[in-house]
Amino acid sequence: MEGMGLNKTFWSGKKVFITGHTGFKGSWLTSWLKLLGASITGYSLPPQTNPSLFQVANVAEGITSLNGNILDLENLQKAIQTQQPDIIFHLAAQPLVHYSYQNPIETYAVNVMGTANLLQAVRSIDSTRVVIAVTSDKCYENREWVWGYRESDAMGGFDPYSSSKGCAELVVSAYRRSYFNTKNYDQHRVALATVRAGNVIGGGDWSEDRLIPDLVRSFIKKEVVSIRNPNACRPWQYILDILRGYLMLTEQLWHKGGQLADAWNFGPNDENIKSVSWIADKSVAIWGNDAKWALTENKFPHEATCLKLDCNKSRSILGWEPQMAIHDLLLQTLNWYKAHHHQENMEQFTLQQIKNYENKRA
Repeated sequence: MEGMGLNKTFWSGKKVFITGHTGFKGSWLTSWLKLLGASITGYSLPPQTNPSLFQVANVAEGITSLNGNILDLENLQKAIQTQQPDIIFHLAAQPLVHYSYQNPIETYAVNVMGTANLLQAVRSIDSTRVVIAVTSDKCYENREWVWGYRESDAMGGFDPYSSSKGCAELVVSAYRRSYFNTKNYDQHRVALATVRAGNVIGGGDWSEDRLIPDLVRSFIKKEVVSIRNPNACRPWQYILDILRGYLMLTEQLWHKGGQLADAWNFGPNDENIKSVSWIADKSVAIWGNDAKWALTENKFPHEATCLKLDCNKSRSILGWEPQMAIHDLLLQTLNWYKAHHHQENMEQFTLQQIKNYENKRA
């Protein structure tokens, strides 16, 4: 475990509060923290997809799972004051670009005001030492550069989703400077950071308008998959690689406090930046059973051609490195969906994938 940059002893017994624990990332994070021995409280709306990783992997087992809306400040404050967490991960969000075009007000409300509500609730307690707010690589003003965006580059966003993530970053920055200033860390004792990642892949994501879930749904139905933008390149990365970065950062924030309270990128190696058609071709080959894809004329209002992150800060300061090569992460992901399709015990399968990942890196 220490070979992964993680200390299991650190997490044992830590009181962790996770917003959005019923979502894709939240369910994987909760499952991993259970293995690490943390005492977990989740605060979220019910799963937004059916099926969901939260349900099929029995994520609620062994934790305190609260049904709550991040926009309900009074209820959120009550939950946090009752639980008195040591560490908070804020993942509650509206995470879909296409949905944001159809529902921009909801997107801004959840992603911007939801973040403000969470940080306001943190001000009402004294127990919390680390807050990690999860945003997105799409928070940057994308100028279609060939080089990666650094944490100091400008926030922006073409579409409502991307813009809302840039706004969330600004909210965190304002709260950090106004209420959790690193210069006054000895007084407030809260280390507040944001984390930004790209196209995260892993088993159990059933969201609409995402490549891997769309591929799997069509594979299972033995239908030809429709691909709308095959030449677009994306930074594909494995869910456990990203979560390991979040966990490593949390441990360092706990020990070093305000020194590291800032924004952090977690992206893949350049070898994992592949076109949509490349991912579709490899997925077809791994799945087999005459799986196919074809170009569709349907287009989003706007899609970025290229966006990648400069992760030198995470590498040099935290010692974090992405571990999963593109073929391996596709294999792990599609094996998860195959296991679910064959009605295996997905709680055991999910936990075993985490253990295998730990053992590989130990």
